[in-house]
Amino acid sequence: MGRLTAIVLGAAAGGGFPQWNCCCAVCRLAWQGDPRALSRTQSSVAVSGDGERWLLLNASPDLRSQLQNTPALHPRGEGRASPIEAVVLTGAEVDQVTGLLSLRERQPFTLNATAETLGSLADNPIFDVLAPDVVRRDVVSLGTPFSPVPGINAELFAVPGKVPLYLETANPEIGTETGATVGVEISAGSARLVYIPGAASVTPALHRRLAEASVVLFDGTLYTDDEMIRSGTGTKTGRRMGHVPIEGAGGSLAALADIPARRIYVHINNTNPILIEGSPERRRVEAAGWEVAEDGLEIVL
Repeated sequence: MGRLTAIVLGAAAGGGFPQWNCCCAVCRLAWQGDPRALSRTQSSVAVSGDGERWLLLNASPDLRSQLQNTPALHPRGEGRASPIEAVVLTGAEVDQVTGLLSLRERQPFTLNATAETLGSLADNPIFDVLAPDVVRRDVVSLGTPFSPVPGINAELFAVPGKVPLYLETANPEIGTETGATVGVEISAGSARLVYIPGAASVTPALHRRLAEASVVLFDGTLYTDDEMIRSGTGTKTGRRMGHVPIEGAGGSLAALADIPARRIYVHINNTNPILIEGSPERRRVEAAGWEVAEDGLEIVL
């Protein structure tokens, strides 16, 4: 390939689409096989600068099937060998880290994340299946460039968010900018890709960063802030869950309307009507210059 290439392995939020126990109006179409509502696995992206050595951005619970469906990530040669050389985590939510357990077959790679995220993994002994003599864990400081695989530079930066759901207290802080919720900027030459699967708001600093990107893969969890409440599938707003909605005051559609980058929504919740091709909501985001990611979408910069 010889250029920065990204493959969207999974475009859905936690639970995937359709969600295993959901028959909301959007999921119902997918269960019925309606071609307007394509199934999607949970959010993860693969990136390479040469088409040979690959970096994973998050490791979703669906990782095994995602690898199976992506020929570029298949094992090579004889015996055990994988083109995956590193993983970068943007947080320690279940849908960001569970796929690491599928990479436990004593395959060397480097795991890159903030101290907060690696601390969450260290506190759970199940992740010890990633043997320390095989999988190196590198603490990455915010704002410090690093090279997870040859030919690619990366930088982690804080975005407004919160701690993982399983670490929440009764009244969690929402919108704080710490190492618990981060975005990642990937660059090779003049190409810059920014991946933010979760953000509670769009701050001026975040807007400035995205305005300089070539491609933005951004949090598209909910179309409206009260979507899950209105659909009867939950009791929390999007912002309470740490996700800025697409539509409405302060939503990403308006907040990022003026950035020149190619803009693609990822991490899309199963209730979100933009998953339905041709829906009014889908037409609205497309008219505003956004794409809605599907599994397998390949982006070459």
